Amino acid sequence: METTESIESINRQLVENFGVDTLTGSPIWRIVWSDDQFEKRFGTFDDITPNGLYIRTVTEVREVPKYKQWIHQRFILERLVVIPEQNQDELPAAKVSYEPIWTFEDANGNYLPPKWEATKFIVDTVYAAQYSTHTLRKYVDDESSQEKSLELKAKRVDEIVEALWGEQSQFHDGIRTGETIHITDGSNTKIH
Repeated sequence: METTESIESINRQLVENFGVDTLTGSPIWRIVWSDDQFEKRFGTFDDITPNGLYIRTVTEVREVPKYKQWIHQRFILERLVVIPEQNQDELPAAKVSYEPIWTFEDANGNYLPPKWEATKFIVDTVYAAQYSTHTLRKYVDDESSQEKSLELKAKRVDEIVEALWGEQSQFHDGIRTGETIHITDGSNTKIH
């Protein structure tokens, strides 16, 4: 699939902006291709030949596709997390695991190429929701001092929304009509 920015470049920016795990040295955030991801998982598996003949059922640790059976040919934003104790039997090969946070596709399930600006927006939103004492902290734009007029800010929001959901989404339509987000004087944002 074509991308407008290289995945290596976006992953490098994720490391530069959000860091690496101090114990493993692995990036906290990364973008991967869904069909390329595998994990070692403990479970009960049926061995079946390519022509459909049942061979046996066995319980063991196997390397299995992580997303391939559900998410096809999409980029995924993953976050490195500690595996909870109650799940460590399922993933015995590791103490941490990359878990999916965002699939790069529009509201209709169509492929969207990852973009740094959209990726950073998603990560910032996750952190705002996770560490805020309110339901969601206001997203603060790094370039807000340069973008004084509401018109420029509205254009920037439109670009981010289009990168995340595409032009056809209900969210995008709500922003255009003013039904989803209302930006007042620039000092606060209200979500309706």
